[in-house]
Amino acid sequence: MHHLTDRVRSLIRRTLATAALGAGACALTLSGASADSYTLRIGAGHPNGPAVYVSMVADYFVPEVKRRVKEETEHEIEFVEGYGGAIAGVAETLESVQQGILDIGAYCFCFEPAKLFLHNFPYYAPFGPQDSAQALTATRKVYDQIPWLSEVFEKDYKQVLLGLSGWDNYHLGTKDPWKTVTDLKGYKIGGAGPNLPWLEYAGAIPVQSTLPEGYLAMQTGVYNGWLMFPSAYLGFKYYEPSPYYTLIGFGAMAVNGLTMNTNSLARLPEDVQTIIREVGEGYEAASGAELNRRQAAGLKGLEEKGAHITKLPESARIEWANALTGFPARQAKDADERGMPGTEVMKAYLKAVTEAGYKWPVSYSLD
Repeated sequence: MHHLTDRVRSLIRRTLATAALGAGACALTLSGASADSYTLRIGAGHPNGPAVYVSMVADYFVPEVKRRVKEETEHEIEFVEGYGGAIAGVAETLESVQQGILDIGAYCFCFEPAKLFLHNFPYYAPFGPQDSAQALTATRKVYDQIPWLSEVFEKDYKQVLLGLSGWDNYHLGTKDPWKTVTDLKGYKIGGAGPNLPWLEYAGAIPVQSTLPEGYLAMQTGVYNGWLMFPSAYLGFKYYEPSPYYTLIGFGAMAVNGLTMNTNSLARLPEDVQTIIREVGEGYEAASGAELNRRQAAGLKGLEEKGAHITKLPESARIEWANALTGFPARQAKDADERGMPGTEVMKAYLKAVTEAGYKWPVSYSLD
């Protein structure tokens, strides 16, 4: 579908969304008569398969909710699933859940740079935990300590945060080989958005983009590299246009969420609501291990596909990290000025990561 214009893609998505909305409304109306069967629309902008947080929805959350509701209650749940932007694109999912087009949506906070600016806080402290389970543990601790992070979903966007997920450890893939960081000066590199400032030190040219666009963009020279974790670099076949993959270890990022429209949740019987919340917690708990597994499989797969994998020398990595020591404070201040608890969240995150057992390569200070 690369030949389709953005306008056509958007029209197709809206048509599918309208159809799904109508089908869902009909199912809920019918369920009101029998009080035993409910249909929910669930979706994500990324496809099921190469994006782990989506696979966890399709392979864990959906079947587990269906199983538990059937076995533990007098009701049944069915899902209309729409992944890969079939109902809502990566930058449309929060709004689609808010409007009720989707009952449940999974998305990266990175595609909501204004509304969820502070929820991207793991990105603001790069070179953090390399292990996804460790990263999720630290991030969850911050959410538990600062309720604003969860409450804002319901207060401002009419949805409930069911669970967190994320991305595995970020590295850098490029079209051409490079030996020193200075080789990247003027090099066009794509990324999600909140992580693009990592490139400032290298003098690279950051380009905001999304995973589904990356392959064609690198193939046609729109940019020549991607800040990307192994699972997706393999899954989206980025190794074909950009076969050089350098292990830098910017860190695993717990910046994805699974949310549910508050009205959709309230319509369900209490025992079903409880199961959905519990499975949401299970989705989060299982995400770290699955991300770690997929990272290892991704690196192995890239090697098997002939990608050229190298590791950035530790001295260069520390030098890079040192160049970004002011980044957390800068982002915290920006969040404070937006009326968000930026400094409080960043301080809590830096502390939570240390308490999770990770040793930062540099000393970040917010003072």
